[in-house]
Amino acid sequence: MHHIIGDLAGDYENRILSTINDHVLRISLMTKDYFWHLHPNSDETFMVLEGKLWIDLENESAELCPGDIFTVPAGVLHRTRPGGKRSVNLTFERADIITVNREPGG
Repeated sequence: MHHIIGDLAGDYENRILSTINDHVLRISLMTKDYFWHLHPNSDETFMVLEGKLWIDLENESAELCPGDIFTVPAGVLHRTRPGGKRSVNLTFERADIITVNREPGG
């Protein structure tokens, strides 16, 4: 796993590690906030490997540390952002996930 993490670069990188039935397991590196969005057809589960990850919902935020897991239900508006210089995370979601860009209150 460490050689995969070492290969990640840029402000945001997201790679598929494995396919499980109709879902994928992704690894991502994040150094900047991701935009507000929702997924109408899939829950999205995050697990932090390195750093901290903030998951902002419309009315609350969750701070995740290494080993923490958080699931955003399908249809819930959210954004992710690193809690420091960078965050490395695993994400489990449907392979055919749909992402809809939407600002809070929009």
